[in-house]
Amino acid sequence: MSLGWKKTATGLVTAGLLVGSLAACSQERDSGGGDAGGGETAAAEDTLVGIAMPTKSLERWNRDGTHLEELLQGAEYETTLQYADNKVDQQLTQIENMINQGADVLVIAPIDGTTLGPVLDQAAEQDITVIAYDRLINDSEHVDYYATFDNYEVGKMQGEFIAEQLDLEGGAGPFNLEPFAGSPDDNNAKFFFSGAWDVLKPYVDGGQLVVPSNKAPASNDDWQSIGIQGWGSDAAQSEMENRLNSFYGGGQQVDVILSPNDSLALGIAQALAGNGYAPGDEYPVLTGQDADLANVQNMMAGKQSMTVWKDTRTLGDQVATMVQQIVAGEEVEVNDEETYDNGVKVVPTYLLPPEVVTPDTVESALVESEFYTADDLGL
Repeated sequence: MSLGWKKTATGLVTAGLLVGSLAACSQERDSGGGDAGGGETAAAEDTLVGIAMPTKSLERWNRDGTHLEELLQGAEYETTLQYADNKVDQQLTQIENMINQGADVLVIAPIDGTTLGPVLDQAAEQDITVIAYDRLINDSEHVDYYATFDNYEVGKMQGEFIAEQLDLEGGAGPFNLEPFAGSPDDNNAKFFFSGAWDVLKPYVDGGQLVVPSNKAPASNDDWQSIGIQGWGSDAAQSEMENRLNSFYGGGQQVDVILSPNDSLALGIAQALAGNGYAPGDEYPVLTGQDADLANVQNMMAGKQSMTVWKDTRTLGDQVATMVQQIVAGEEVEVNDEETYDNGVKVVPTYLLPPEVVTPDTVESALVESEFYTADDLGL
């Protein structure tokens, strides 16, 4: 498979490392922030950046890890990139190894954002700067920066898409809804769900959206009750099959499914196919996120309605910029110093904007940007 994003990595190095957002504010690094080189600037070739990614089983993490590593290596940083197979103990061991190897900066996309406190204590003892990558690290004061997309906005976009497709504002309904949420150990999952549920719950309360399975959280705080552990496609497929078999007898059909990401949407689409749902006017509205290749292909085949695209190349670019600023002893650009409280501190954050992609905009959004090639998508 020839993925277009790989072709752009070299060309993005300069832009990613040198161009900062004019709208961003600057965050001074304090004395406890793990200054690479102990407060002195360091050369790129003398700097080791450890990159800890959660798993290779989801396409997006392969893209993220490879792109960030290519950016940093292209700028002559030493890197070590590790994937943890969604195993918390394995990730902890990998991060400990990076510390022992003399890492100056750690970029961590945590599997469980609440388990890294002790290993980050070790990092702090070595004056290592820590950047949380796309998933917030909780319950530790030793998280220096966070880079992510506006995850509440992701969910809001999914909710608004559903409302628009069903003409809920115009009073249409009732429609049968089945909502899903992400992995209970992923801090981002609560933002995805909250953004969507703030849009959809009023319609549930008003009877325009009906949840036959009764799996409609009473509030945003109850999102974990419908969470799918590990974002697993198989688990989502099984859960959707159980709901269809248990609550949709007698010809009753599901009209809309809130899926917070593409991995879940892939399993849900499999469950729908196994229960006789075929693309067409009666096919349920099905949301997603990440623009994974299989899901984009499903969209084009009428098996998924939309995906929220987070161009992870731009996230890698921003993190590479932050690394450069850290190593050079410069101010690190952030644009949110209020939202992301990890239970110990508000972590200075750089937020990037997501984008809705539908079958009608696949080519303009994903191919023209070279995220995928036309051949990848059979265009």
